[in-house]
Amino acid sequence: MDRLTAMQVFVEVANNGSFSATADKLDMSRAMVTRYVAELEQWLGARLLQRTTRSVTLTDAGENCLRRSQQMLALMENVEEESSNHGDTLRGQLRITCSMSFAYSQMAAAVVDFLKQHPQLKMDLNASEGALNLIESRIDLAIRISAEPDPSLIGRVLAPCHSVLVASPAYLAQHGVPQTPADLATHRCLSYANFGKSVWKLRRGAETSEVRVASHFSANEATALLWAARTGGGIALQPTYQANMYLRDGSLQVVLPDWKLPDMAIYALYPSRKHLSPAVRALLDFLVERFATLPW
Repeated sequence: MDRLTAMQVFVEVANNGSFSATADKLDMSRAMVTRYVAELEQWLGARLLQRTTRSVTLTDAGENCLRRSQQMLALMENVEEESSNHGDTLRGQLRITCSMSFAYSQMAAAVVDFLKQHPQLKMDLNASEGALNLIESRIDLAIRISAEPDPSLIGRVLAPCHSVLVASPAYLAQHGVPQTPADLATHRCLSYANFGKSVWKLRRGAETSEVRVASHFSANEATALLWAARTGGGIALQPTYQANMYLRDGSLQVVLPDWKLPDMAIYALYPSRKHLSPAVRALLDFLVERFATLPW
C-alpha cells in the first residue's frame, strides 16, 4: 500500500479523532481507513493510536509520527506544485483559513474569483474562530484580523479593518438613540465573547472614552451578533466589511457616528518565506489588489 497515502489517512484520523469522519472526508470506506492505519503501524512497528468506543487519541509514537507525516506531506505538496506550476498555469491545492464572518462576507467570493483565473487550482477554506497551528493543520495562508499578529508568522497587510457600533432602527426607536458614549451603559449591548466583552473604547479626535457596557448577549462569532442587532436585539460592535451592506439598505444604523473604535488590520499570515509556492504568491497578490480597490 502507498505509504504517503497511509500518512495522509493517519494525519486525518489524528486531526478528526474519528475513523468514520476521515472515511467521509477522503471518500473511502471505514475499513480502508482502518487498513491504512494498521499498515502504517506495522511498517513502523509501533501503535500510533489508542482506540476506544468513544475516542481516538495519539500515543507517544503517534505524536512523533504525526509531526513527521505532516512534514513529509507538506514537502510532497511543494515538490508537486513546483514541478507542475509552469508558465501561467497553477495547479494543486491551497488550504486557507479565516474567521467565519470574513469567510461569509468576503473570502468565499474572493476565492471564487481567484479560481476563475486559475481553474486548475483547488481551494480548501477552513472557516474557524480558533487560532489554528498553520504547520500542524497544513494551512498555506491564514487571514487574521488583529492589532498585533502572531510574531512567529510572516504577515502581509491586506487592508485596514474599521469597526462601528450599529443597531436596528426598531431598537433605536424603542430604546432611544445614544448621544454620548456614557449612554451605552443603559442600553442592551451585544458583545464579542473574545474581544472587548465588557469595555468598549471609543475616541473622538483627542478625546477618549472607555465604557463598561451591560452585555445581555455575547457570542464568539461576529455574524451571530450582526443578526441579533438586525432583529432588534441591541447595539453591536461590527467590522465595516460585514456591516456596510446593511447600513446601505437601512436595516442597521450607525450609533455614535462621531466616535471611532480602535482600528485593526487584516493580515495574510504564512509560516515562512522559504519555498513559498507560486500559487500562494499568486493568491497573496490577488488579495492585496482586491482589498485595495473594492469599495468594501
